[in-house]
Amino acid sequence: MNIEWGAIEEGETERFDGALVELRGFFVAPAPGPSSYGALVAEAACCGGDLLLHRQTTVEVSFAASADMGTARRLTLAGRWREGAAAAPWRFRLEEARVVAVESPLPRRLFLGAAALGLVACSTGPFGAYSEAAPPAAPLTSDGPTIDIHSHAGQVIIARRDLGGSPRAFTPLAAPMRDGGMNVVCLAIVADTPTTRVSADGQRFEPYRAPAPGELYEHGQAAFARAASLIEQQGLHVVVDVASLRAAPARGPSVIVASEGADFLEGRLERVDEAWRVHRLRHLQLTHYRVNELGDIQTEPPVHGGLTDFGATVIERCNALGIVVDVAHGPFALVERAAKVTTRPLVLSHTSLAARPGPRSRQISVEHARLIADTGGVVGVWPNAGIYADLDAMARGARRLADAIGAEHVALGSDMLGFITPPVFRSYRQLPAYAKALRDAGFAVGEVEQVLGANYQRVFEAVLAGAPSAPRS
Repeated sequence: MNIEWGAIEEGETERFDGALVELRGFFVAPAPGPSSYGALVAEAACCGGDLLLHRQTTVEVSFAASADMGTARRLTLAGRWREGAAAAPWRFRLEEARVVAVESPLPRRLFLGAAALGLVACSTGPFGAYSEAAPPAAPLTSDGPTIDIHSHAGQVIIARRDLGGSPRAFTPLAAPMRDGGMNVVCLAIVADTPTTRVSADGQRFEPYRAPAPGELYEHGQAAFARAASLIEQQGLHVVVDVASLRAAPARGPSVIVASEGADFLEGRLERVDEAWRVHRLRHLQLTHYRVNELGDIQTEPPVHGGLTDFGATVIERCNALGIVVDVAHGPFALVERAAKVTTRPLVLSHTSLAARPGPRSRQISVEHARLIADTGGVVGVWPNAGIYADLDAMARGARRLADAIGAEHVALGSDMLGFITPPVFRSYRQLPAYAKALRDAGFAVGEVEQVLGANYQRVFEAVLAGAPSAPRS
């Protein structure tokens, strides 16, 4: 029988104790070469120190015979499942393991030996292995708009290698949206690129320096300009109010201008108004991969104790203007205060549910998710390949989230072209397949329509209720 990481993270594996199981993940060994011992982890973005931090979801592995995975990137192991006291000092153990399948060799070493359990495999590089899925037989159809609540599609991001040079060419966005039946994407620029980088192991983004005064504002202006160029080049429509969102299915592929991180504000509240007026911003994520003036982030040690006073003021201004507030990447303490400050529904655009998230995990607990639901908001399920093996597993993850907080609070946040390792949902042409996976996971037809757009539409309309009219283009 197969075990999924979602079940491990949500504490639903006790029934497997003592059974023969299969598990797919990234193997970590003490040193290169043949090994009879190591660990299996859900995500390749991990190092020896991180294994200790994520002890609750790391699976200790002992092999029946010494094995050499060579340059394997991901593999499937079979063995006898142990957990609890039987697996001490780890929470989970796979005994008498053997290799069932080996996937995707890498151009450099898998194992980088270290004292504890070493470093895990490095990927082939940011976005390098994305590929389009084959077009479906027919696009998804729905009475209301289908919406991806977090996307960098079209290569809208100004990547680090673009800084100071010629930006990358755009990739198709309108065509895959039409082919798959995706009506609207929340198209997110990234505001903190100049001060963040891919980590040394090639698997995560991290802050590495403080910005110069005015640097992130200037970068934000360039990033919004790139989004505008993409929109114009591909003939996309911009959603600025309730009427234009409702019209999207008939008008054709549309975007809601968003920003992942409010770093371009640099502590200046008037820039919220400027972005709303000049760049048609309607969806603002407060933090990203650096602790900024608004608050802390999930992946770095806390500095502010959650949301700052300035962050609270920005939320209030977004409520007044009609800008959706997104608390993705924010830790529990930030979300807890944001939920108390806001008078409109909140969004947490891209994450997944875990029973016991690690201290620097991007996943969230049920309690964390309920903070969003209690505002009337939505949580977007993302297609992280380190957590979900395929679209069916992702749909089951969405079902678990719906069971915890209600189907009316679940959405799709694909983070398209935002992953380092390609995800399980990598093209809008896969939308009909995901819709089918949701039905197979137990969602009713009406609930599938909620998850794929109606829930975010409800939030968007609630946020824009009473907001000032959109300025003329």
